[in-house]
Amino acid sequence: MNRKQFLSGGLAVLASGLAWPLAAQEAEAPPAKPKPARDPNKGAVTNLPLPRYVSLKGREGNVRRGPGMTHRIDWVFTTSGMPLRITAEYDRWRRVEDYQGMGGWMQFNLLSGVRTVLVTQDMAEFRDSPEAGARVAFQAELGVIGRLLECNADWCRVNTDGEKGWILKSALWGVDPGEILE
Repeated sequence: MNRKQFLSGGLAVLASGLAWPLAAQEAEAPPAKPKPARDPNKGAVTNLPLPRYVSLKGREGNVRRGPGMTHRIDWVFTTSGMPLRITAEYDRWRRVEDYQGMGGWMQFNLLSGVRTVLVTQDMAEFRDSPEAGARVAFQAELGVIGRLLECNADWCRVNTDGEKGWILKSALWGVDPGEILE
């Protein structure tokens, strides 16, 4: 037996000796449990509901084409407190859209959990109580942003520049039709 035959035979024996313990381990291993499916109505990062509403934290926020600093800036939101809807999450990034459906990806630290709404009717009437016949407390122009205080089935109480009043949900963007907030 020459050296070449010895080495090839030894490697074959060694390989077969290693294969047997590995095969035995695979046969003894319990079957892997299937990973539960992720709920598409919850964020992959925060596990919070999707879509959900937030607001712009500062006076300015860059909106990028994709989730990362290497993606180009498509928009710059410039209104502090502007309501935005989060539609997706990826790492430290949130895909957002405004009331016109325009948007992209923003870093999560530019967003606030404070709920705000945008008035979508011109000269919308805010009332003293959540009733159509209640006294009109004040009016607000189209595009005014207010802080959401509470909502029942059809009405929301909003603080707009210190004025508080009830307004129909249909005159607002930033709250869902069936949403109730206390």
